[in-house]
Amino acid sequence: MRRSFLLQPLPLAHSTRRAPITATLTVCAALVASTFMATSAFAQTAATASRSYNIAAQPMGDALNTWARQAGVQMSLQAFQVTGKTAPAVQGTLADREALDLLLAGSGLVATQDGNTVVIKADASTTTSTATPSVNMQSVNVTANRLGRITEGSESYTPGTIATATRMVLTPRETPQTISVVTRQEMDDFNLNSIDQVMMHTPAISIVTYDSERTEYYARGFAIQNFQYDGIPMTRNSSYSAGNTLSDMALYDRVEVLKGSTGLLTGSGMPGATINLIRKKPTRKFSGNASVSAGTWNTYRGDVDVGGAVNESGSVRVRGVAAYQDRQSNLDRYSRSTSTLYGILEADIAPGTLLTIGGDFQNNEPKASTWGGIPLLNSKGEFNDMPRSHNNGTNWSHWDQYTRTAFATLEHKFANSWIARLQYNHQINGYDAALGAAASGYPNPADGKGVSMWVGKYVGRTTSDAFDGYVSGPFTLGGREHELVIGGSLSKSRWTNNGYSAPSSYSTTVPDFYHWQGNVAEPVWPSTPSFGNDETTRERGLYAAARWDLNDSTKLITGGRWSSYRNREQGMEESGVFVPYVGAVVDINKNYSIYASYTNIFSPQSNQDMQGRTLAPVEGKNYEAGVKAAFFGDRLNISAAVFELVQDNFAIETSGLTPSGGIAYRAAQGVKTKGYEMELSGQLAAGWQMHAGYSHNISRQQGERVATLTPSNQFSLYTSYKQNALTLGGGARWQDKTWGDISKPTGETIRHTVDSYWLFDAMARYEFSKQLSASIGVKNLFDKKYYTIFNWYSTYTWGEPRSVNLNMNYKF
Repeated sequence: MRRSFLLQPLPLAHSTRRAPITATLTVCAALVASTFMATSAFAQTAATASRSYNIAAQPMGDALNTWARQAGVQMSLQAFQVTGKTAPAVQGTLADREALDLLLAGSGLVATQDGNTVVIKADASTTTSTATPSVNMQSVNVTANRLGRITEGSESYTPGTIATATRMVLTPRETPQTISVVTRQEMDDFNLNSIDQVMMHTPAISIVTYDSERTEYYARGFAIQNFQYDGIPMTRNSSYSAGNTLSDMALYDRVEVLKGSTGLLTGSGMPGATINLIRKKPTRKFSGNASVSAGTWNTYRGDVDVGGAVNESGSVRVRGVAAYQDRQSNLDRYSRSTSTLYGILEADIAPGTLLTIGGDFQNNEPKASTWGGIPLLNSKGEFNDMPRSHNNGTNWSHWDQYTRTAFATLEHKFANSWIARLQYNHQINGYDAALGAAASGYPNPADGKGVSMWVGKYVGRTTSDAFDGYVSGPFTLGGREHELVIGGSLSKSRWTNNGYSAPSSYSTTVPDFYHWQGNVAEPVWPSTPSFGNDETTRERGLYAAARWDLNDSTKLITGGRWSSYRNREQGMEESGVFVPYVGAVVDINKNYSIYASYTNIFSPQSNQDMQGRTLAPVEGKNYEAGVKAAFFGDRLNISAAVFELVQDNFAIETSGLTPSGGIAYRAAQGVKTKGYEMELSGQLAAGWQMHAGYSHNISRQQGERVATLTPSNQFSLYTSYKQNALTLGGGARWQDKTWGDISKPTGETIRHTVDSYWLFDAMARYEFSKQLSASIGVKNLFDKKYYTIFNWYSTYTWGEPRSVNLNMNYKF
């Protein structure tokens, strides 16, 4: 049985077990053996596959992107080749190759086939002796990759295409839900090395810090527990954190955050949002970069990223990433080292068939970890205003977390433009925590007495295996071409945890809280666990979605998922659950569209009432409608949305405890959340990128506000401007006041309010050459003091003061 949130940290120590790579390769071999062997390459496909094209006259690069997405192929070109060129309109039912040739006609460009990639290059028969332009020579990948367009090298703060919502590769404007994307360029500009930093840049996402190793992300007032890795769902247990919110960004091309319910692809899930981390992919051309950085609080980091083809034909491509960071902190005595490794291999094993295998590894090893935060009130009931450097942890306290992942994907493109894709993800999230912290009680301002320690040791891990397979492609009905996705998924996740209690003779009394330095002895932990957990969760589902081309301006998406969910240890078993999905997008003109979508909410939960009974699954409805716009060939995206969520069995904490000592909840019916969001991302003018958003949401149950730990109103804006070799940028983030009910020393419950605040950042980068650049970043520029509260235990945690980071990067 799970214990209280306080007694549930998540860590895993120095385990040397690795993900079963051998098993993964065996699975890959089986997939290869069973795949559909293609006999026609692009040249054959392009000659035979026909579809309805409606590509408007526009800049050549945008037109080629549209063609590649519709044809379902990957394209490679040099940016300078299409600069200043315009493609004609191409309309009608045409073979893929015929449509491409019409776009390129008279441009001096031709298309050739290189493995599974279409390469655009100058037509040798028309080439003159004019020197090749010396600027903008980086490769630009225009892809119909089933995860969307790669953002690396795009120099953009907005995505090209995405697939998180429906598995269909669509532009943000074509997707009938709100989605925020932090691209590789935005991460590089603002030195966003952790997922926490990425979430701070994501509009409408708020962060609550529980302690030095544990944060929680919120969207639309609700905690985000659904993570995806390349579209494969993995659920996080935030009480026992094991790496999800410590992910190093060196591995990823972009981070997509799909707002609202995502039951079509994830099965179970809360209605706030789903975070999808898209890994970097190999390139055909050899390239790489290395960087070193140093910053405030003795923060040092180095990383290297190298990849390219390993054979002459480019049919086998690899990429490897390694990063190491060692940092101290504004907190006294605290430090954390993080080591990360990532490797991926892509192979064109047959015409139209792509095999991908890879793995990643991350260790997070902190010292003097905090736990739970600083007591909010002193014994007089006043705010306990401690220095931002105060560390409530003992010197021996640590919450080690690690992840081990192995993954494989097999994809085949048929001659009729249909695609079959099989995916497998094996992931281990582990922890090893021995924790001690002066966090309980109310210190006396006169002598510092009145506080005791929380003490506990926890060792455990979650081992997850997920399979997903689907087919997707066009079909013709009523004289128009539509798109269909049919798939299924199967997952199993086992969580094991051993908890160790300190001996009864161990003193947890803190003699003087105001002179606390963590100098206490570690308990002699028992040789056998004091309690344990062993839970297995199984999910399976079938899903289908169709995008109907009703007319030239109206697209309708209909679909649904049939799911089953089982966790016998928690007494949760649901089968035959149907989650519908309906979305419509209507183009008003070439720039603007209106949309609306509806889906259900379904999420089994482990929360218990005072009798120890598990609450029924959260169920409800998710409505959203809005306007989207795209400008400058989709290089600038703007959206505005209104939404409403209605939930039953929503867990609200009570003042009581469960029989095992955990927080007791009651199931509230008819919890309504209403709000709106606005977002802008992309290029406003040549060299000027921006990512900004504003959000508002309020949740009520019978007229009373709930979900108040996160702000009702938020605003964020991050921007950069590049002129020749110099890039300057900055950002601002504002959030409204938040509050929660806490306990006074008298036992009375009162409301504690955290004031609204602004945070500002700044950055600058100078490129000494095409290879070498240097940058400086400043976070919390004006050194604002702010904090978040953990109201369940009447504690708070300070945000970080101003910090400065210097970085040198070399590309090769």
